[in-house]
Amino acid sequence: MVEKQSIPDPYSDIRPFTDEEIAPVVEALLSDREFVSTMVGLTNPTALRWLPGIALWWARRLLRREVAHVNSIYDFQMLVKPRLDRISGETSTFTVAGLEGLPADQCHVFISNHRDIVMDSAYANHALNNEGRKTLQIAIGDNLLQKPWVSDLMRINKSFIVKRNLSGPKQLLAASKQLASYIREMITGNSDPIWIAQREGRAKDGNDVTDPAILKMLSLSRQKGVETPEAVLRLLNIVPLTISYELDPCDTRKAKELAFGVGYEKDAFEDLDSIATGIMGQKGQVHLQFGAPPAEEELSIEAMVERIDAAMVTNYRLFETNAWAWEILNGQTLTGDVMIHKGSIDRGDFLARFDGLSDAERDYALAMYAQPVSRRLAYQEAG
Repeated sequence: MVEKQSIPDPYSDIRPFTDEEIAPVVEALLSDREFVSTMVGLTNPTALRWLPGIALWWARRLLRREVAHVNSIYDFQMLVKPRLDRISGETSTFTVAGLEGLPADQCHVFISNHRDIVMDSAYANHALNNEGRKTLQIAIGDNLLQKPWVSDLMRINKSFIVKRNLSGPKQLLAASKQLASYIREMITGNSDPIWIAQREGRAKDGNDVTDPAILKMLSLSRQKGVETPEAVLRLLNIVPLTISYELDPCDTRKAKELAFGVGYEKDAFEDLDSIATGIMGQKGQVHLQFGAPPAEEELSIEAMVERIDAAMVTNYRLFETNAWAWEILNGQTLTGDVMIHKGSIDRGDFLARFDGLSDAERDYALAMYAQPVSRRLAYQEAG
């Protein structure tokens, strides 16, 4: 009897899990004490603090009941969606624009500014799902996946891995080519839209600037001597995506890190704490703006970087929090043709967020909010 040979999977170490892989992954998550403890901490921290044994036992029992009918990635996302919708509804007012201008039967690579580890792509998924469109595959750096349960949870929710912790240029090039080929296959095969940040890591200083290396990576799937980088970028249906937050739940965390400067080291649970804070913390008004695909003459890497950066500046919704921060740092009233949207918080409560920070930390926090205003003014002045 001849054994059936399995087809090699060149992306098995980076791609999201498939429906066939769901059952053992879910079981592994339910058996992971730290995962269950984290879930309880997000929903009922008091019970975890005072009755940890009972809280974990009860949570594992409830989780097992809830995932009993999860047999696919879609099932899992539909299980998570109501909870994320509820949290989002409690912590923000969400608006969307520009999606109607994109063909519903076409997959896109959405290159987004990056302010929150989880919620940036979660809001984009929410917008797509509400319009009956395919949900995203989300690029996530392996620096966030230090714990196996975090990696499992992300990959079960259609995240794919960007390898960053590599030892040399050869390994980095090979990983970049693998990633570029994977993204290309997803788009040209019309499998799923892709979400990827415009630069590595969050823009903690509020400066949404595209790293050309992202576009260079995307072009690496080209056949040498046959395709140009421009030809590959054309195939990917790239669209800039801009998310604007009235309030950043992690603003003081980011300010402290920026004020510390070179030598700052995260503790083991800092990213997980930032994820929880980003999900549960008050965000005020949140606006998501889908941009327009680049024109034919904007398909070079340099032109596309300029195009995406311009979209980030002009599509960013400026709130009163941005204007207040700019005015305090610049010692003048904001005037001119800059539209400021009324928010959900008053000036006193906004500034009270920074009580307890040092002067340097407070300046970094304000600069984070002021940066989009400064960029808009500079863009308008440049004409």
